[in-house]
Amino acid sequence: MSNVLLVTGSTSDIGVELIKNVHQNYDYIIAHYNQNKGNLVELEKKLKDKLILLSSDFLDEEDTCKVVDKIIEKGIIPNHIVHLPAGKFENIKFSKINWQKFNNDLNISLRSIVIILNKLLPIIAKEKNGKVVIMLSSCTLNIPPKYLTSYITSKYALLGLMKALSQEYAGKGITINGVSPSMIETKFLNNIPTLIIKQNAENSPTKENLKVSEVVPTIEFLLSEKANCITGQNIAITNGNIM
Repeated sequence: MSNVLLVTGSTSDIGVELIKNVHQNYDYIIAHYNQNKGNLVELEKKLKDKLILLSSDFLDEEDTCKVVDKIIEKGIIPNHIVHLPAGKFENIKFSKINWQKFNNDLNISLRSIVIILNKLLPIIAKEKNGKVVIMLSSCTLNIPPKYLTSYITSKYALLGLMKALSQEYAGKGITINGVSPSMIETKFLNNIPTLIIKQNAENSPTKENLKVSEVVPTIEFLLSEKANCITGQNIAITNGNIM
């Protein structure tokens, strides 16, 4: 069986850095993106046929199902999956949020990976060699910040999914874990006021927000054979903060 990595939300800063760091470990990498390939264009030139780009809008249930069907039709089944997508990160008071915002965040983060894993985990389980890493958030570890209600709700839903599936597939050679970083300096923060980003850094023992290069190695480790005995864990990456 080929060693294949599927990265959803691969155009994110974390996704691009991860692919750059681990591509030599895989026969193929399937990189999911929504509409804009972003930095994947340069990676495609470098990795050529090793990198398979697949587009899907996770707000669309039918389109999400289609992308999984494409993977199965190609016969290049991923044994490693890293799930990164999240809805727009922005500070909004709960009284100003409508259900559509919650629905969108849940569809992008939760429904997408439910559909993907529902179709792929039974196939991976036959080989008894799989790893799934889900991007969570430090908000699932202790007291969450204000004004991020829909984002936090979707992350807790993902945490529940991770915990449940890790137990169901523990005896089938599949590890399923989450990583929960504090605020990371990425384009994901574009809709957050600069003052809040600076305040978050000031509240950190290191006086800095996390960098992408400080988060990706934990994902790499969880994808490695060294993590074969780790499953069902929500791993904190908090830059010195004790959660």
